[in-house]
Amino acid sequence: LLQDLPPETTTMARELKAFVRAKKVKTPQQLLRIVFLYCGLDKSLRETAADCTLLYESMTDSAIAERLAACRPWGQAVLANMLPTNAVATLPTPWRFLVIDGSHVQGPGAQGTQYRLHICMDLVQLQFVALPVTAQHTGASLVHFPLGPGDRALADRGYADATPIVETVKKQADVILRMSPAHLPVYGSGGQRLELMQVLREQPWETHHTIDGCVQAPTRPEVVRGAIHAYRLSEAQANVARQRIRAQSRKTGRTPKDTTLFWAGWVRVFTTVAPALLCAQTISALYRVRWQIEIAIKRWKSVLDVGKLRAKEGSPLAEVWLLGKRLYAVVVERRARRRRGADWSRLDGERRGTFWRVWKLVQDEVSVHILGGEAWRAAGWEACLEVLMERSRRRKLQRLTNVLILQFGIL
Repeated sequence: LLQDLPPETTTMARELKAFVRAKKVKTPQQLLRIVFLYCGLDKSLRETAADCTLLYESMTDSAIAERLAACRPWGQAVLANMLPTNAVATLPTPWRFLVIDGSHVQGPGAQGTQYRLHICMDLVQLQFVALPVTAQHTGASLVHFPLGPGDRALADRGYADATPIVETVKKQADVILRMSPAHLPVYGSGGQRLELMQVLREQPWETHHTIDGCVQAPTRPEVVRGAIHAYRLSEAQANVARQRIRAQSRKTGRTPKDTTLFWAGWVRVFTTVAPALLCAQTISALYRVRWQIEIAIKRWKSVLDVGKLRAKEGSPLAEVWLLGKRLYAVVVERRARRRRGADWSRLDGERRGTFWRVWKLVQDEVSVHILGGEAWRAAGWEACLEVLMERSRRRKLQRLTNVLILQFGIL
């Protein structure tokens, strides 16, 4: 598996004190296997200890936990070296389209979100560029991503907030964001707020309308100029959207507002890219393919169980799991691309397929290497079963009563 990791991976394990001295874990490669067993394959601490006992020497779950906790700086460094990917060679040199979204992570029995995984993906190569994780109370924002000159960030309405837009433009990047007029006020050249409903009310069905405007963060003097590209859906599409809103409102006992029903028939996108460079039709086409990141998140969750935390929130093991799971996902993706080639799934040409089933096959292949079953020691089974035995606890494991044993002559 090392061929899919940075060449300095084992060296960094020593430099960052993840691997200090050879005891029962003899090499950084063995430590990497422990990380992938626990984070990638979602083995419990005891199962990880049992596997290591069969491969190397007898180890306990507490020893595994101690070694994993020391891997946090190492995991951060390795993941940082694997991201971001290079800019897309087929686009004009200063241009890179990055699609952004997020998902939640929660542990067993959790009632809500415990961590948020933020994903930034190259829209042409469909490769991951940044994968930051934040605490549950940190919401979606463009500031989580390493945007810079030439980047064009595409995101949904949850990212359409004035302050991050201003910060992004200061980094010489552009935004293409679906917007809600209620949450992202847009102003005219004279500083007055634009009444978009009034401007768009007479717009014909299935047509685009471009409006120049600017946004301003509440606590900053900078003004960011851009354009709103508004597309009015067909009458049938608008009616379907409104029926959906009314059905949801009936469940909550609320009456939908007239403005909500009006905007249900529209797709509105705010962008800082000049209309002369990307017209309304092109912006709409770009936003439609943003759906690729939704598919990628679903693939992460269904194939790799990224959303199912294995450790207690706020613990060192939770940090390690979040790092190791992302590292494992990137390794699976790199291996899949090495198997299929760079042109297997790109958006700038005819696509030969998606990575959904390929990921499943690659995960099966990777799992075999991580488990190392062909190298299990026959002599290690007795110690392995000792590791797997139940610990002392108040409630004993069930057994037949002595009365039954004596009455039926079981012994």
